[in-house]
Amino acid sequence: MKKLMLFIILPLFLIMIGLASLIILKEAKPPQESLTLANDTTFAPLPADKKAAQKELVKATKILEQMKPKIPYIVIDTHANKLSLRTEDSLIYKATCSTGSGGILVDSLTGRKWSFNTPRGVFKVDNKIKQPWWRKPDWAFIEEGEKPPKDESERLDPEMLGDFALGFGNGYFIHGTVYERLLGVSVTHGCVRLGSEDLKVIYDKVKPGTPVYIF
Repeated sequence: MKKLMLFIILPLFLIMIGLASLIILKEAKPPQESLTLANDTTFAPLPADKKAAQKELVKATKILEQMKPKIPYIVIDTHANKLSLRTEDSLIYKATCSTGSGGILVDSLTGRKWSFNTPRGVFKVDNKIKQPWWRKPDWAFIEEGEKPPKDESERLDPEMLGDFALGFGNGYFIHGTVYERLLGVSVTHGCVRLGSEDLKVIYDKVKPGTPVYIF
């Protein structure tokens, strides 16, 4: 029953909350040049009239049924650092991952701030990349106590992201890592890391458009 709640009912419940509260879910901005903090979902009250409220709920339920994923979907539990590929009634694959550390980095020289959180909500796989290269942003150098380089070639790293990457919006990816010993620990700068074997399986099984539920 607990697994049913986590992997099937919970993603659908997230959609229901979005409909009932009339809030447009926006993807979080990547941790590049400004501080990004996650906001809690807020609720808008249903109509006071019982019949009107019931009508709104029926309407939301119909929309929810239409939004239920027709293809396998990804569920990422940022608390347990687990990634699952599922259908409505079955588990296809499960892996240990790493998600955002929740840490904040401040540049003492400029005052710029970055918050390293994995965004929560409903997303989809936008693209699939083989042999991705990482363009190291300013924070990657500042974190190491280094000055960001002016030469663009010094920012490019062909190994850090592993063999594959799956983008799910605003610069966030599910990708590999050279730090596999840290899988299961919240240590990333916002992206979701997988071990090389698990990443290969997910990359091969997932298509662009696959829903991604993150909580």
